[in-house]
Amino acid sequence: MAERYLSVAQVADILGTTERFPRRLIEERRIEFKRFGRHVRIAESVLNAYIEECTVVPIRRLPSYRRAA
Repeated sequence: MAERYLSVAQVADILGTTERFPRRLIEERRIEFKRFGRHVRIAESVLNAYIEECTVVPIRRLPSYRRAA
């Protein structure tokens, strides 16, 4: 299956942000991108990997057994 390439606007829509955020990721080289002439595209697999990388797993706390007053 062919790789799907997303525009900056599509990436912003998926992330729920403005276009400024994905553009900053591109400028800071924090996400891999392709340049087709003046068009910048991000592969859908790269975006999914970025989302997985940024996912924070909650810490499971052990119950604390304190003495009753």
